[in-house]
Amino acid sequence: MRDDELRWFTSSFSGGNGENCVEVALLPGEVAVRDTKNRALPPHHHTASCWTEFLAAVRLREFDRPS
Repeated sequence: MRDDELRWFTSSFSGGNGENCVEVALLPGEVAVRDTKNRALPPHHHTASCWTEFLAAVRLREFDRPS
């Protein structure tokens, strides 16, 4: 499947404007991620297991900046 044929989803945390976030497309065994500020760039492709691990780390706030 070509990248322009994918069904893209925007994070519910994007604030609704869709201009300052990433979009995700689900593929068999992998996930494509792109930046909404420049959709012309090719998306990054990650294995489903790597994406699951990344989301788990986000939920655990492992990427939060120190105060």
